[in-house]
Amino acid sequence: MQTKHSILIIDDETEILTMLNRFLARSGKYDVTTYSNPILALDTLKNRTYDIVLLDIMMPQMNGLDVLEKIMQNDSNQKVMMMTAFSTLDKVLKAHKQGATNYVMKPFESLQILEKKVLEILQS
Repeated sequence: MQTKHSILIIDDETEILTMLNRFLARSGKYDVTTYSNPILALDTLKNRTYDIVLLDIMMPQMNGLDVLEKIMQNDSNQKVMMMTAFSTLDKVLKAHKQGATNYVMKPFESLQILEKKVLEILQS
């Protein structure tokens, strides 16, 4: 039996969490955990590792770049893909500098493209 990749998704939009969870879990290749509250997600990351974290940049409780910084302080090898609807070159560069592996724009061009990026990161 093939091992499932563990994915943690942190996004304040429950519709995004539901859509990504359904899409990724449907393939049977992923074990998906979702959090709408980044502070709770950070608590989980203290005790558990994931193959990849999908992280929204703009959230009301805590900025995704601040969350990324805390994730990297906890585990500098954690693979993180940023998700944003409000991309500026400066945020993308900052996220990359802080350790983000890649990023994807919302709304997603297609879920298949998002999964392709996830697989590329997992295989790197």
